[in-house]
Amino acid sequence: MSDESLNNELIKYENIGFSFENRKILSGFNLTVKKNQKILLRGKSGTGKTTLLKILLGFTKPSEGTIYFRNRVIDSKTCWEARKEIAYIVQDTDLGEGKVKSLLDEIFSYRANKEKLDHEKLRAFIRELELEDDILEKNFQELSGGEKQRIGILIALLLNRNIYLLDEVTSALDAKLKKKIADYFLAREDWTLLIVSHDREWERDGMETINIETSS
Repeated sequence: MSDESLNNELIKYENIGFSFENRKILSGFNLTVKKNQKILLRGKSGTGKTTLLKILLGFTKPSEGTIYFRNRVIDSKTCWEARKEIAYIVQDTDLGEGKVKSLLDEIFSYRANKEKLDHEKLRAFIRELELEDDILEKNFQELSGGEKQRIGILIALLLNRNIYLLDEVTSALDAKLKKKIADYFLAREDWTLLIVSHDREWERDGMETINIETSS
């Protein structure tokens, strides 16, 4: 393999297996994700799609196999390198109790995120995601599911990363917003996307789609 090919290889799943409560969820899963590639993971609930995203960030350990990020094995010591470069947006964003503004301030007070809270971009993303002007003053726990999803997207965009793991991030939105958000992410040629979604708005010509089936 050439040096150029290795440099373009961001993520590699090698013979990944995962079992939960004596049930095999994944077995022999292989996938290479190259820089700027967009990949859609499809499959029924319980087939391990979310697990694959969590394994990449070290939140879950595979039962077998190896995962690489930038040609380095991901383990408890190296997963932090991946987390610094990857934005992970989950289906059910839960930031806890408090005003949205206070929770954002807390997130961006962490050393790794300092100086990334651009207030001009924040206002622009609030408009782009069609959130209400006073959303920052609302209690996060009182927001609708769709509003919480959009706050999760907003935070990830403010972190300004180039690799995104998108886990059912538009499931609680109406068709217009689903398409708008999918269009926004897919238009960025410099972003690498690993997408888990049942929404048809993410299906595009040229999109590589991986269908994951339950292991038995």
